[in-house]
Amino acid sequence: MRFHFIHAADLHIDSPLDSLGAKDSAVAAVFAKANRAAVQALVRETIDGGAKFLIIAGDIYDREWRDVSTGLFFARALGELHRASIPTFIIKGNHDAEGVISKGLGYPDSVFTFDARKAQTKEIEELRVALHGRSFADRNVPGDFVASYPARREGWLNIGLLHTGLDGSRGHDTYAACTVEELTRFGYDYWALGHIHAAEIVARDPWIVYPGNLQGRNPRETGAKGVMRVTVEDDRIVDVEPLHLDVARWAHESIDVSACADETQALPLIGDALARAAAAAAGRPLAVRITLTGESPAHARLVAHREALEAEARALGFQVASDCWVERVKIATLAPPRVAAPTEADALDIEGLLAGAADDPEFAPVVAEIMASVADKLPRDLRAALAADPAAIAERAALARDFLRGERS
Repeated sequence: MRFHFIHAADLHIDSPLDSLGAKDSAVAAVFAKANRAAVQALVRETIDGGAKFLIIAGDIYDREWRDVSTGLFFARALGELHRASIPTFIIKGNHDAEGVISKGLGYPDSVFTFDARKAQTKEIEELRVALHGRSFADRNVPGDFVASYPARREGWLNIGLLHTGLDGSRGHDTYAACTVEELTRFGYDYWALGHIHAAEIVARDPWIVYPGNLQGRNPRETGAKGVMRVTVEDDRIVDVEPLHLDVARWAHESIDVSACADETQALPLIGDALARAAAAAAGRPLAVRITLTGESPAHARLVAHREALEAEARALGFQVASDCWVERVKIATLAPPRVAAPTEADALDIEGLLAGAADDPEFAPVVAEIMASVADKLPRDLRAALAADPAAIAERAALARDFLRGERS
């Protein structure tokens, strides 16, 4: 038998976009709608693509609902899947744990939410699939959370649902901490993970997979977003394919402006970068952060005229596409090293003058007199430091030589 299922995670329905809203409310509105639109795209793909079931590995919601419309939106999505006779299997993560989301609405019978008190197994008899999972009761889970998962069902395709940061090496908090080796020992065929927002196939034997989040929410969540389509044939997984279902996209373009003499020469480079980003977004609304880098003679002007440059960059974005928005221009350039102007000291033979002064019989008495004058103005306990002996005079001559050479500051 050949079939496929969809593995999604981290929907974060109605996640706020406050930072973008402060910059441009119209653009913020586009990205706010993108989150729900991506969920609708997930439902369409699951139904139209003929998936046998849908897995959501935690963080359906971002936090407590602002109002009931958030829950009703998701209930409508589940209703569509229910009418198409497609079961949905859910675990709750750190953002939508039972202790975080106090509100709730009833789900159809086709939806199974794994318990938070202990790990459970749910079987799909006709497919010979056994799903094992456990929801979060609260944001902080017990240390034996992963160890509580049940043993594999022999002769079945075993899938584990887990919301985890693994060992924390991916830059996220280590909820339900565990290692690849620990997961491998369960003998499951596929681990459907959630929590990390970058898609990644961590391992292939067994399959340990993050689909990433469904829709990018901020400038750090760049690039294509979506789910994984997992194909099963003869009771084994034969393919894991990313499906890009995001409706709007974030991008970050770094541009080397080392060769630019002023800010106007940076603009064509920015235009080229925006065109590349828009092409990669394939017609989706796009928010781009531009970072200018390099050791550039234009550094000071870029810093001084950043706001004007940002406005010019936004105008270039609208030339590329009506919904290509430059979220920010960041100046990360460096000024070229300054070349010191020649001084009179550069024209003098410092070595010769100091060497000659040290051998001059009149040099030492003059230095001693100057040092004694300085010492008279110092506290008693510091006067000895300026003892006018030949060694001290020689040392201070060396210091003077180094200072004039520019070797000491």
